[in-house]
Amino acid sequence: MKLRFFGATAAGLLLVALAGAQQQTGSAPTKVKRTADGHPDLSGIWAYAVDLPAGGLKREVNGQVIVKQADLSNRRAPKGEVKGALPFTAAPVYKPEFQAKVKDLFDHESKTDPVFYCGRPGVPRVGPPRKIVQLPNEIIFLYEDMSGDTYRVIPTDGRAHRAEANPGAYGDSIAHWEGDALVVDVTNFDDNTWFGEGGYFHTDAMHVTERLWLDNGNLIWQATVEDPKVLATPWTITPRVVKPSNEPLEESARCVEQDGHRLLNDDHHGQR
Repeated sequence: MKLRFFGATAAGLLLVALAGAQQQTGSAPTKVKRTADGHPDLSGIWAYAVDLPAGGLKREVNGQVIVKQADLSNRRAPKGEVKGALPFTAAPVYKPEFQAKVKDLFDHESKTDPVFYCGRPGVPRVGPPRKIVQLPNEIIFLYEDMSGDTYRVIPTDGRAHRAEANPGAYGDSIAHWEGDALVVDVTNFDDNTWFGEGGYFHTDAMHVTERLWLDNGNLIWQATVEDPKVLATPWTITPRVVKPSNEPLEESARCVEQDGHRLLNDDHHGQR
């Protein structure tokens, strides 16, 4: 299996309890930077939010091998309350008739997960963006992903979803502000992705709502998944607390999969 990663400059996402950390350090809350229209400015580069190899990222420079350990804590739930987060659960609840399918997909994940074979993760599995460019009437999300660096251009000017848009892994997105939170409404998905690593398949009826806001200098990202065809109830995922980063985006190496047919077991790969 040749899953290509981005190199030693990719940083792991650190999930922390911001309120607790603030109490320990005694630091004052970071003042929220705002745009001309008064909304919080989400623009900037944010820490990489997908799992990286546990053994570290190796880079050879002038014959010297440098190993940088990745922070894998982004996959863990926050240790405490995240200000502004919605109540969340560890896993979605599928209707009884689909629970066996989810278990079978997960039990054979290394053979059934499209991401393991260079498939697009889609929304919300791709996670928070690596870079945000906030403009007056739209916001741009840029990602680093081993299946191909993608982007999303999301209108914020009040327009409706495009009636003639083609279904896709990342759907059709529009956004609006609710107070200081950017709310992204995503529809029009194809059914070729999972919305989570645990065999979480969906149908073309999936509807995703992402919420992004700032707290103490960090970007908070949380998503809710609805799919009335297969889910018993909407699922709100664990919020992610994303630190600002000064590491620029890098072009991802081409994802090449040529060993899948050689797999003799069903190990879980743990990519997202």
